[in-house]
Amino acid sequence: MKTKASKSKTILTKIVAIVILALLIVAAVKCANGASLANTAWSLLPPVIAIVLALITKEAYSALFIGVVVGGLFTCGFTPVATLDTILNDGLIAAISANAGIFLFLVLLGIIVALVNAAGGSAAFGRWAETHIKTHAGAQLATFVLGILIFIDDYFNCLTVGSVMRPVTDSHKISRPKLAYLIDATAAPVCMIAPISSWAAAVSSTAEGLNTGMSGIELFVKAIPYNLYSIMTFVFILAIVAMKLDYGPMRKYEAKAAKGDLSALAGQAGESANPNGRVIDLILPVLVLIVTCTVGMVYVGGFFGADMSGDASFAGDFIGAFGNTNAFVGLPWGGIIALVLTVIYLVARKVLSFKEAMACVPKGFIAMVPPIIILTLAVSLKTMINALGADVYVYDLMFAASEWLYSMLPAVIFVVACILAFASGTSWGTFGILIPIVTAVFPADSTLLIIGISACCAGAVCGDHCSPISDTTIMASAGAQCEHLDHVSTQLPYAITVAAVSFVGFIVAGFVQNVFVTWLVSAALLLGVLLFLRAAERKKEA
Repeated sequence: MKTKASKSKTILTKIVAIVILALLIVAAVKCANGASLANTAWSLLPPVIAIVLALITKEAYSALFIGVVVGGLFTCGFTPVATLDTILNDGLIAAISANAGIFLFLVLLGIIVALVNAAGGSAAFGRWAETHIKTHAGAQLATFVLGILIFIDDYFNCLTVGSVMRPVTDSHKISRPKLAYLIDATAAPVCMIAPISSWAAAVSSTAEGLNTGMSGIELFVKAIPYNLYSIMTFVFILAIVAMKLDYGPMRKYEAKAAKGDLSALAGQAGESANPNGRVIDLILPVLVLIVTCTVGMVYVGGFFGADMSGDASFAGDFIGAFGNTNAFVGLPWGGIIALVLTVIYLVARKVLSFKEAMACVPKGFIAMVPPIIILTLAVSLKTMINALGADVYVYDLMFAASEWLYSMLPAVIFVVACILAFASGTSWGTFGILIPIVTAVFPADSTLLIIGISACCAGAVCGDHCSPISDTTIMASAGAQCEHLDHVSTQLPYAITVAAVSFVGFIVAGFVQNVFVTWLVSAALLLGVLLFLRAAERKKEA
């Protein structure tokens, strides 16, 4: 017999399906009459459909695929053959081709994790953690600190922190969705305020050559203090750990974890491991991976001579080479070396035979199939959004707003960036669209230019953080080895709380243009909101 909740969900799903069908009929009629859906509000409908379906059905694959199909229909004016051609060639095949490097890195990392688990390194680290990290709060703080320390790249951060900290958080009965949140909250937010990171390189290259009166990297560094979403996310994590506060869906998962159900992916719990494994069997492969990936990224960027295009401009320039790198090549470069060295080390230590090590190869691949599928569909959806000209539509909205909301514009930029990143699932694409607009709206010598760039970057991170089709969100789920939509549903209330406070902070920043006043107001408001939420949760329990 169906429960009241399941009946309500079924009714909601039917209503959403009817609304989507009605919108598709309207769009088809418009196309039949010769109208174009490009550069209009219709361009944002495919990702909205995918996100709504994913959140209602709790099933990401079909929701994303439907979004891709709707995007293809809109792009091709509902012509069947052209739509199928667009979905396959411009969407799925192009997504696999463009992201082959990161797919390879995912597989390599999955194999390394399988090797470390089979050798008993993760279990040994878990035993060590039980004696050295003795509290629930300590395990969360350790995850937070490690996430901040690995600031080079968000993909690398998500997967490495997840691999290292899973034994620790599992031993302290922290749910996998909570681990995924801690990973995600210290991935992109950290990279966005680290001058030496792939994100700094992306922002500075976007801003380079624009009429700002400074270099791209200088503009990025000056914008860091006003990046309220990143900074307030760190305050938020420290506060909820200190207050022992969880709310929304996360509270339910943490209550289950306290009883032993960590909400891990099926097949992840209870893997057999070598009892002779030691902590060094986990730490050494991770350290080797960090070193080889860092070397790989600066090598690809031209630190040791010439970059991929043959340009020797960044030879001997670590920061310049890092800004010039391609993570999709540099990370697999480091990953393959780390994998070979890990196999040699574990076999030489006799914790694994060569045959057992090779048996980990398909295990690692299988573990990474879900994020690879979701990432392929998400990138395909982004391609459809770009083909429909969502960036042009947002560009027009921004300029319309700038005419009558000048001091409020940082807050408006933050909201627009949030929406665009949430709908498209890409931070980099979002600030690639908005940074040229911001530099055109504000004078080069204006403090509002710095605040506007910060608002753009903060909104891009926030939207990316919330979006179920974001690659970073997908990587965090993979790193924590939890169901993707469990991570999305539990993270959303936390991210929205910080986003609301950041919005108010950008209003304050736009008028007072003082970073210390902005920090003080934002932090005080955030703590006030959390105290209110704690009181509300205690009232529910009473």
